[in-house]
Amino acid sequence: MKPKLVLAIALALTFVLIYGCGKEPSPAAVTQSGAAQAVAPTSFRDCDDCPEMVVIPAGSFVMGSPASEAQRGYDEGPQHQVTIARPFAAGKFEITFAEWDACVSDRGCVRVDGAPGAPDDDEGWGRGRQPAIKIAWSETKQYVQWLSRKTGKNYRLLSEAEWEYVARAGTTTPFSTGATITPSQANYDTKHSYAGGATGQPSQRTAAVGSFKPNAFGLHDVHGNVSEWVEDCTNPGYKGAPSDGSAWTTGDCERRVLRGGGYSSYPAHLRSARRDAAFSHASLWTTSYGFRVARTD
Repeated sequence: MKPKLVLAIALALTFVLIYGCGKEPSPAAVTQSGAAQAVAPTSFRDCDDCPEMVVIPAGSFVMGSPASEAQRGYDEGPQHQVTIARPFAAGKFEITFAEWDACVSDRGCVRVDGAPGAPDDDEGWGRGRQPAIKIAWSETKQYVQWLSRKTGKNYRLLSEAEWEYVARAGTTTPFSTGATITPSQANYDTKHSYAGGATGQPSQRTAAVGSFKPNAFGLHDVHGNVSEWVEDCTNPGYKGAPSDGSAWTTGDCERRVLRGGGYSSYPAHLRSARRDAAFSHASLWTTSYGFRVARTD
């Protein structure tokens, strides 16, 4: 049996023992420089209204972008190795309106005071499996706290390092799809291209989660659809950043990090290393802000 497959099986068994969720997904074996070798990842839910989760294996990767990467941001360096010592679970999809509305119905989620716009405004794009939009970082915290109380499990936002780890899924290219990204692979402003990629007619709205193929970890829409809030405070680069995959909770904590880009983003903003930020309260609600959750014990 190949060593990578042995590692993947061992990690899956470890996660079952730690998390005790019955039918758990098999993770992918990860190398720092190669693509993740998928072992048919499956998903699990802790309750009917809970998001689907996928096991992510422990591993190491190089965070940030090289100086040679096109349209690289000043804050994407210095590149540094991050080691995530234990498996965790990440949302298979971005949190949907159906999942958000369950929290609202249970009085676990309330729009923060002073937020502009209608609290339930979905732009007429529908709810259900559409990603929840116009979500402030402070509101994501309500959701994960509610989900933790409901299930007795430790739900939270991903750290920025965890987000890049799951987005890369073992790759070192600008996107998990390779050197470029195309309209058939993600929801973004497809009038524009990156590194010679194809262009197309942009949707100008969100797409139902799972409309595009998953990456090697089995996660959908890590590139595009909605920008995803993570736990971290904003910092102007990676000097002094944690190397263990934990959230960076010092710096400008009035602003929190967003990753992945959204349906209206240029393709360069969808790169695995791209970093964006916004104020954590609701004053900057937009139709392209959403989130994904993680779970650990």
